[in-house]
Amino acid sequence: GVVGHVLFSRMDVQADGAALSAAGLAPVSVSPMLQGQGIGDALIRAGLGDLRAQGVAISFVLGHESYYPRFGYSPDLAARFASPFAGPHFMAMMLDSGADWPQCGRADYAPAFGRLG
Repeated sequence: GVVGHVLFSRMDVQADGAALSAAGLAPVSVSPMLQGQGIGDALIRAGLGDLRAQGVAISFVLGHESYYPRFGYSPDLAARFASPFAGPHFMAMMLDSGADWPQCGRADYAPAFGRLG
């Protein structure tokens, strides 16, 4: 059966005045009885690898500030982008680790995320 799930959604991102290919991580879940065994970690890493293979430049996540940095997400990078989710839980990572960080921009999740709640 299914033990976990990860989803990346396309985002509308502008960086330094140009469109930037981007995806947002959400949600990721693992069956409660199987948590703590590295399944979520493996799902996220596989998803990030797929994004890199597709040429996606940047990924954002809104999540726990002590969990997501292990994958390369940074609140400092995300702080360069205007977003309604700004704060310590909003993080970003360049999928090409050698790429320069944009200086400023805007990051918008898909419209469906704005209708939640």
